[in-house]
Amino acid sequence: MKNIDLIAAMLASTMLALTGGVFAADWPSYGGDNGSQKYSELDQIDASNVAELTTAWIWESPDNATVAENIANENYRAVPAGFKATPIVIDGMMYVPSSFGRVVAIDAASGVEQWVFDSEAWASGRPANLGYNSRGVGYWSSEDKNRVFFATNDATLWSLDALTGLPDINFGVGGKVDLSLGLGRDIDKRQYGVVSPPLVTNDIVVVNSIINDGPTTKEMPPGNVRGFNPHTGEVVWMFETIPQAGAFGNETWENGSWEYTGNTNSWTIMSADDELGIVYLPIGTPTNDWYGGLRHGDNLFAESLVAVKAKTGERLWHFQMVHHGVWDYDLPAAPTLVDLVVDGRAIKAVAQITKQGYTYVFDRLTGEPVWPIIETPVPQSTVPGEKLSPTQPIPTKPPAFELQGVSDETLVDFTPELRQEAERIIEQFDFGPLFTPPSLRGTINIPGWGGGGWWTGAAFDPETGLYYIPSASIPIVVQLEKADPSKSNLNYVRGGAMNVGGPQGLPLTKPPYGRIVATNLNSGEHEWVIPHGEGIRQKIIDMGILDPGPVGGPSRTGPLLTKTLLFVAQVDNGRNLMRAFDKASGAVIHEIELPLPPQGTPMTYSVADKQYLSIAIGGGPDSRLFTLALP
Repeated sequence: MKNIDLIAAMLASTMLALTGGVFAADWPSYGGDNGSQKYSELDQIDASNVAELTTAWIWESPDNATVAENIANENYRAVPAGFKATPIVIDGMMYVPSSFGRVVAIDAASGVEQWVFDSEAWASGRPANLGYNSRGVGYWSSEDKNRVFFATNDATLWSLDALTGLPDINFGVGGKVDLSLGLGRDIDKRQYGVVSPPLVTNDIVVVNSIINDGPTTKEMPPGNVRGFNPHTGEVVWMFETIPQAGAFGNETWENGSWEYTGNTNSWTIMSADDELGIVYLPIGTPTNDWYGGLRHGDNLFAESLVAVKAKTGERLWHFQMVHHGVWDYDLPAAPTLVDLVVDGRAIKAVAQITKQGYTYVFDRLTGEPVWPIIETPVPQSTVPGEKLSPTQPIPTKPPAFELQGVSDETLVDFTPELRQEAERIIEQFDFGPLFTPPSLRGTINIPGWGGGGWWTGAAFDPETGLYYIPSASIPIVVQLEKADPSKSNLNYVRGGAMNVGGPQGLPLTKPPYGRIVATNLNSGEHEWVIPHGEGIRQKIIDMGILDPGPVGGPSRTGPLLTKTLLFVAQVDNGRNLMRAFDKASGAVIHEIELPLPPQGTPMTYSVADKQYLSIAIGGGPDSRLFTLALP
């Protein structure tokens, strides 16, 4: 009994040390954990009391004062768009980046600022891609160090003391590393930066990049991913997303195109299996997004999921979802680590959603598809010099979670007259099934570059095997035009029409225009599909059309799962909302009114046995964190 009591006391002491005495549950990385499940076991907030949630605290970004000053000085380019960050919480302390490149530590229970670090990244000028945008930070601890890692729009990696916010003078030069150096090419920093949080795993800090998506030259910065030593800032490894001479996959870049082509970057959230020591890299499209006539071949590792060793960066396996991409079908979101039981077989898997509306599922150790993926013939290009792959890999399971292609099955049909008008609209363009390529006339793509799936990703319930995917139905037009040789050395660039609307101001397609899909990853089948929100339902009724019910609308925030509920935020027909859904059915349990448009993915944590929900809202001159709790 004495030994049992002693062990119990030791365990209690250990837990107290780990929790700081009052800490109950944290949110240590962007997706909740490095597996990007966006799931928490917290259950204090449930269906019985979610309607009782009240404002716990509101934090206003220090960017707001800077933006006001910039507007007063008519410096309108120095204004961020949406505040898209998702905070992390460690031992009751919250860490969040601002759009302008500040990092702030906040007491997670009270909302009181503890320190602010200003990288002054915004003063380097407006970033070339997506504007001022920072989505998260990474956290690392050792026996004597606690560090917050942050990468900026101006291509700098910072290491900050988590207690003080001061740069670690032993990291890089004065606490920072210039990410534009050491990539194998000279880099124009106006074309290159970082928006996603560093991924910290196995004592390695993994950093990716965002690169200008609208280049006028075939020569662009490469999207190489690097692993850094958290103590010193030294580069431990670099994975070349465009294989160089002699490397595996180099032959997929014909006519020496590997020497000058860039982009092919992992710009979104990365994931890792900390136990297996594997990092999962979702890779984007090469230069340029819409024309590949100067880079013939399949172009590995573009638009691939790549698994590399966390310690060395060595490639373990890859799967390319799009061969020779010309649709801007970047892998948009974090791969999700999921433990499944398929046909009685336990599988440690990884699931990847895509812009084109598919979910690909693999054994995360071997890369073997959980269900067959079939190379399927697709339409070919009519653009001079273009040479597409004759096939693309289509998963047999799960089914697509979005509308795909332009056909009788996708066009709006509330009335015969509206349908006829929609048919007249599409006749102005080229159209067809998924993977119909860009053209000189202009091609309607459904989904377009905005998805389908989006960077905010999906959420996985480890208890039920359900995978929750918010998505959008947004058609676009990709029209190519001959490049002006005085301005570009590309043969063709995007121009002309870019958007296409439907008849009488309605969307071109059938509803829903945004949806939430719950897919059972144990069976590979959809459990339920619901329109996400009311959408333009009232507008349709006002046109004299029979009430279609909720028609949904796009959401640009990610899902949050708890033990009891699914939370997704949305701007719905002018209303700023975060909804709590029943996880089993998709029924709305409660709507939470938000003071500003939601922009970030919500997260949850607990301090002193009290559960909180927090979400980034607003942007421009007014960016805030809005945090809720029970009374």
